[in-house]
Amino acid sequence: MYKNFFKRLFDILISLLCLPFFIIIVVIFGPLIYFSDKGTIFYNADRLGMNGKVFKMYKFRSMKLNAPDIRNEDGSTFNSEDDPRLTSIGKFIRKTSVDEIPQILNVLKGDMSIVGPRPDLPEHFEVYSEAEKKKLSVRPGITGYNQAYFRNTIPWKERIKNDIYYIDHLSLWMDIRVVFKTALSILSRKSVFIEVEEKNEQ
Repeated sequence: MYKNFFKRLFDILISLLCLPFFIIIVVIFGPLIYFSDKGTIFYNADRLGMNGKVFKMYKFRSMKLNAPDIRNEDGSTFNSEDDPRLTSIGKFIRKTSVDEIPQILNVLKGDMSIVGPRPDLPEHFEVYSEAEKKKLSVRPGITGYNQAYFRNTIPWKERIKNDIYYIDHLSLWMDIRVVFKTALSILSRKSVFIEVEEKNEQ
């Protein structure tokens, strides 16, 4: 009942309550992002959603205009505190996860959930095993089991295993635990960036 009905209801209610906060964040950070290089405030990225549907995931832009696409060896997106593509304000909003706040709009649209597996790039669908495609049976989340407990410290394939573990144990209590653990993780600011030589993905 929770997975099929109440989870979506809670997503809508929570995201509506967060809308005033989102507007305040836009007012504060929007000008800082724009005047860093006179570029757009938002970055819209194609991501895999539930049932393999591709959608536009909204983020505050943390990288410089026309930044090159850099990937890790496994095809995942590169993430490092010393990434030269980050603007000065971009490094801050990435480290504090402020860049993810616009995804509240994705939740309202029904593309995402507050809690769920983080969405992968569309091309990753081709390298999923049949078992790994179970990740697409639920809406992706703004935060999830991996983000709460590991952030950027484990390889992509291991994260998929954790995503499936989350789906198999999905419950209201699980989501509450993930939200509180995520808050603690953000406040501690640990494991947001990985050193270049470790080559873990975001």
